[in-house]
Amino acid sequence: MASGRSLGRRFGWLWAAYAVSAYGSGVGFGALPLIAVLVLDASPAQVSALSAVGPAVGALIALPLGPWVEFRRKRPVMIAMDLTRFAVVMTIPVAYAVGRLGFVQLLVVSAVVAAAKIAFSAASGAYLRGLVRPDDLLVANARFESTTWSSIAVGPPLGGAAIGVFGPVTTVVADALSYLLSALGITAIRDREERPRRDGRSRMRAGELLDGWRHLLTHPGLRGLYLNNLLVSGLIMATEPLLAVLLLRQLGFPPWQYGLAFAAPCLGGLVGSRLARQVVARYGQHRILRTVGTLRAVWLIGLAFVQPGVAGLATVIAVELAIIISMSLYNPVLATYRLEHTPRDRIARTLTAWSISSSAAIAVLSALGGLLAAATSPRTAIIVAGLLILASPLLLPRREDAVRAPDRELVPVSAHPPAAEDPR
Repeated sequence: MASGRSLGRRFGWLWAAYAVSAYGSGVGFGALPLIAVLVLDASPAQVSALSAVGPAVGALIALPLGPWVEFRRKRPVMIAMDLTRFAVVMTIPVAYAVGRLGFVQLLVVSAVVAAAKIAFSAASGAYLRGLVRPDDLLVANARFESTTWSSIAVGPPLGGAAIGVFGPVTTVVADALSYLLSALGITAIRDREERPRRDGRSRMRAGELLDGWRHLLTHPGLRGLYLNNLLVSGLIMATEPLLAVLLLRQLGFPPWQYGLAFAAPCLGGLVGSRLARQVVARYGQHRILRTVGTLRAVWLIGLAFVQPGVAGLATVIAVELAIIISMSLYNPVLATYRLEHTPRDRIARTLTAWSISSSAAIAVLSALGGLLAAATSPRTAIIVAGLLILASPLLLPRREDAVRAPDRELVPVSAHPPAAEDPR
């Protein structure tokens, strides 16, 4: 099968590094809010602040990192971001062991990890484009996508079991060690990477901070895909806390059923990601972006009709499965298109702008969803989100010439094979 062919030893190390980090993050999923509740007896407002303020501050910190990453060798940047995350996350179990853990520390850790994640993703996306051949970008992105979903399916149940047996900071240690192992895997690539040049300028210009957004908003194909993704991802993520309240508090689902409702459908991510290359080869990139981009928006409204009992659990699993299959097929195609249509000297800034905007959209829409749920009910807020997301396909590029083939200068064939974007 084409998707099973080797992409080379260097990609193998990059994929392995990503996999160990993704599974570590899966095991540590939700660890900081859990520690805030179990160890620090945090209030609901504090837990909400930890989930929103930390990533928001991290996005602000990451804003000047785009140009900084752009004009540096990408592999050392990835290693540095992994080591940064390892060091800052390990402060939690150390502080817990000596009885000095505090809520402010959790906020700082959350912000630093969020900023480092954005910088890592920007560097890895630029690096991937130079690591595999242009024709293999979709295969590489699909492999990252499948790893992401499998780690989400397996990691949280393992993390919950580990916390029950070994204590509340166990998964944090596992997450921290996964960043260290990821850094070691990237180090093993041993690639001779040339330092990017600044075209004669030695200092960063203020305008370089906005170059990523400028490219996204002026490119005829990327503009629609970018705005569509902000709305879709923001609305989907905004329904997660609303659904938790609906299922656990109002419909009385036990925690194990709630966990099953979200873990089991993640296996659908393996299906969609493995289909990506075949369906693009058969139907073309534009048709997949438009058709599957529409399909991923039609399922969310189904969550508003969940009822108690087994039928309600089956409804949640079916809706989540449909969403995840659509997303796991769409995401690698989108990531590949984005890399193909971004100049090499602007990839890091473009990916940074994309990540910061996504974080901001999720934060804003989640806050609005919470306010609406407080004023009405969680079910009403989910209905509104489900109706709004039905308008998102209007933002997708309508004409195939908008999603045109990349210009030759955007995807030069280098001496090395080019690199896939890290989905972290």
